[in-house]
Amino acid sequence: MATTEKLEEATAGSPLTTSPNSLITRLLIALIAATVIVGVLSNFAPPEVRGRFATFVTIFMGIFVEAVPFLVAGSIVSGLIEVYVGRQAIERFVPRNPIAAAFVGSLLGFTFPVCECGVVPVTRRLYQKGLPTSVGIAFLLSAPVVNPVVILSTYTAFGWGPVLIGRLIFSILIAFTVGIIFSLAKPQEVLLETGDSRIETSPSSPAAPHSPLLTRFWQALAIGGDDFLDMGRYLIVGSMLAALMQTIVPQATLLALGSGPIISIIALMVLAYVLSICSTVDAFLALSFVNTFTTGSILGFLVFGPMVDIKSSLMFLSVFRRRTVAYLILLPFLLTLLMMVIVNLNLNW
Repeated sequence: MATTEKLEEATAGSPLTTSPNSLITRLLIALIAATVIVGVLSNFAPPEVRGRFATFVTIFMGIFVEAVPFLVAGSIVSGLIEVYVGRQAIERFVPRNPIAAAFVGSLLGFTFPVCECGVVPVTRRLYQKGLPTSVGIAFLLSAPVVNPVVILSTYTAFGWGPVLIGRLIFSILIAFTVGIIFSLAKPQEVLLETGDSRIETSPSSPAAPHSPLLTRFWQALAIGGDDFLDMGRYLIVGSMLAALMQTIVPQATLLALGSGPIISIIALMVLAYVLSICSTVDAFLALSFVNTFTTGSILGFLVFGPMVDIKSSLMFLSVFRRRTVAYLILLPFLLTLLMMVIVNLNLNW
């Protein structure tokens, strides 16, 4: 372990070290090139192949178009935070106690109502303002559910009952727990260095509070535009991978596994990860599973999916180290699975 850490430190400044941004850019170029080649060749392929390619394009466009408005909103909020929020405000309102800080982070979605696409640029900008690691991670995991828009959509689909209450409680509890775990780590062990993520903080914000209001607002929009272009690559790659998974692995295959109190939970959690549906509308899809799956498995779909899916996993790479991203996938998965098994086996919901 020590040898690995020394090797990472020794190669940190090496030109041979590849940053996550460059990897994503190369992957994006490769996926676009492969899509174009397959699209051209599909004209000469059998009808089944052409149908599969059309399915891939349709699913990709559906995921991408659904996510883009929320990424735009999150990027704009990120720009506004950069211009109008100072480090002093973060230090003033965030508790120093790690337990209280993680709990505050799990409830920040009410202040910044963004989904899983928009929350990543907001979290990245808050980290630049000095937000503690545990608070940012708790916010990152809970905000896609703990916000007014998602609460309203879940209430519209399921009404006031165990699904709505369970979704909120379990999302807050899991985000809080993961935040506490990461409070034990040093920020440099979790977050990318500024040079790795290629995030530049504007030197004039918020250091120029006396600038004209309109000037500062346009500055915020410009910063938000830069964030959108930077995060857009991760969104495109994630959407393409999600569409590819759905094209190769039919949804019916995953649903066929959902016959037991444990297997059904895993099946719907994997389905949520693959589908990569926005948290503002996933409750209506989950409603179609009510007569087939247990309450615990439906809650697993509604809790784990907004926290982590294919596109958000890729977007995490713009903020966190790769090992951290692996933990951000595994920890919510295991905690959600454990809690939903308890629900299925012990609660008559």
